[in-house]
Amino acid sequence: MGPDKLPPPVQLLQMITGRWVAQTIGVVAELGFADDIQAGPKTAAEIASAKNLHAPSVHRMLRACASLGIFAEEGGRFSQTPLSDSLRSDVPYSMRGMARMVNLKCGVEAWNALEHGVRTGESAFEHVHGMQGFPYMDQHPRDREIFANAMSSFTAQIGAAVAQTYDFSSVKMLADIGGSHGMVLALVLAKYPQLRGMLFDRPGVVAGAKSLLEAHGVAARVECVGGDFFANVPSGADAYLMKHILHDWNDADSVRILKAIHTAAAPGSKLLLVEAILEEGNTPQFAKILDIEMLVMTPGGHERTLPEWKGLLEASGYRFTRVVPTPSPIAVIEAIRV
Repeated sequence: MGPDKLPPPVQLLQMITGRWVAQTIGVVAELGFADDIQAGPKTAAEIASAKNLHAPSVHRMLRACASLGIFAEEGGRFSQTPLSDSLRSDVPYSMRGMARMVNLKCGVEAWNALEHGVRTGESAFEHVHGMQGFPYMDQHPRDREIFANAMSSFTAQIGAAVAQTYDFSSVKMLADIGGSHGMVLALVLAKYPQLRGMLFDRPGVVAGAKSLLEAHGVAARVECVGGDFFANVPSGADAYLMKHILHDWNDADSVRILKAIHTAAAPGSKLLLVEAILEEGNTPQFAKILDIEMLVMTPGGHERTLPEWKGLLEASGYRFTRVVPTPSPIAVIEAIRV
């Protein structure tokens, strides 16, 4: 019986207990079970012995995951499936970092304060921890590393979709604003050998970009620049790209960021916003759930509809030109600096 054929109370039960599923997957990811099983089918006792874990509990975890299609059990041994393969740490499409991030105590505690955010509009994370998310991560290196790994795997998929879909052949210099270690920029430059890039983020962030850029063979074509995108952005690019930046900020701060880019950009240069576009009506969409994550974790950040994106662009001196869909949850929103 498919999920849509189940009685409504049963469907709702599955949704309500989704937190249990996420917690189970997160612990399996934290303990690296998918990496263990990649070498070949194993019993729960074998995995438990190698990691000094409680074997009956390991079996219960693997059995629960197998019921969801994550691993498969046969004759007491657990083997890999396409879903569990995505929990490996050594593949570019890995979801292990994301599964670990969803289980972070700081995030779970913030989500437990969601009601506060709904009542007040304030960031639940800031309410619980007394500071915004990025400063908190700076003070908690392990959480920051898990968050960075989660964003890298997610960004790799989005970057591949952007490089595959958007035509950069007319661009000579592409600036990735708030680009972290440059995953999107590296994937685009790898496809377009004539293109040069500029990676801009906080100084401490871009300082760690070298190894990723070298691994993709594009380091010689990238200039890394540290700074604050609220204050100023480097000039000299004919296209400025931001991936999942503005959804972290309220409208006023988003306009501040866009105006800083507008000041640096030459007339006629392109602005490429790699973001989700909220669909109208009851259409199921990951971005509508991600929007609640923004309510919990950020001071006013939110996902936006296309009219809302157009409003931000117009307020910042940009002319909307088109939307380029990608085979991912996001699209490329293209605008021209006027």
